[in-house]
Amino acid sequence: MTEALPPEILRIAVSVAVVVIFAFANAAIMVLVERKVCGHIQRRPGPFEVGPHGLLQTAVDGLKLMGKQILVPRGADGKLFRLAPVLSFVPPIAALIVVPFSSRLQVRDLDIGVLFILFLAALNVLAILVAGWSSNNKYSLFGSIRAVAQSVAYEIPLLICLVTIVLWVGSFRMGDIVQMQQGSWLWVIPNWFVFTPMGFVAFLIYFITGMAETNRAPFDLPEAESELTAGFHTEYAGMGFGLFFLGEYTNMVLVCAVATTLFLGGWGAPAFLEVTSTGVLANAYQLGWFLLKTYGLLVVMIWIRWTFPRVRFDQLLNFCWKILIPISLANLAVTALWLKTPFAG
Repeated sequence: MTEALPPEILRIAVSVAVVVIFAFANAAIMVLVERKVCGHIQRRPGPFEVGPHGLLQTAVDGLKLMGKQILVPRGADGKLFRLAPVLSFVPPIAALIVVPFSSRLQVRDLDIGVLFILFLAALNVLAILVAGWSSNNKYSLFGSIRAVAQSVAYEIPLLICLVTIVLWVGSFRMGDIVQMQQGSWLWVIPNWFVFTPMGFVAFLIYFITGMAETNRAPFDLPEAESELTAGFHTEYAGMGFGLFFLGEYTNMVLVCAVATTLFLGGWGAPAFLEVTSTGVLANAYQLGWFLLKTYGLLVVMIWIRWTFPRVRFDQLLNFCWKILIPISLANLAVTALWLKTPFAG
């Protein structure tokens, strides 16, 4: 049976299976890291109680979620209620297939890689809307309405930041964007876009909007436990809630992996640490650098969540429409003008 499959189809199937395993492993690691960081920042003893230094907490949480029954509320739309968690979990995993983890570790380097990620990322808000509407619960509906307003606003500066990089490189292909950032200036400063004025502004806005897109505090208004119980997933229990949880952590790693690819040189190391070989060890070395940058950004996300308080909804939207969008548009215009100068190279 295996011999009958074309090698390319077999390679893609194995790669997708590896990506799915990575998504589950990432969620388990991130839950543990988030609890540890939270425990240290807010001096909470709970994350250190289960197992040695709290290492078994994630396993216990997983068993608890799998042991709970999935209940559909009375009057809810059963089909849409069950579909929403799947719709939240599958698109971010599919988007990871175009992310280049190293020069040779990428499932598909599509010509429309950046557009492919944007399309799948936009489905997350649809999942939240479906969950809120189908739950037959006013708190869930309010949470989903907040999520739609928040996503519509914050996707504009996020899109403009990505357009800035695409305009700079002249390609939507993720591999081309990483290749353009290889090398360094005077063997000291890497050619990563984040070390340029326009690239740094775009990176900063992208990271802020990425946190808002993943509904992380201080932008977690769609959940807002103190106002809406748990927002759009108030009625979900067991693995229904678990899939939303997995989807959130997969979205977080996707946002940080795209930031690493577009602004931090992807798998590239600083010039004085680069290796010239192209074997398996060289690819493992590139993968290590990619994961180091990605998980560094994820730790920053966690640190911000447990440090800053939740903003009001009007502050959230005003910050986007009055500050982020004008700055991102100005940054795009400056980049376009700079590319027309002879210094753009």
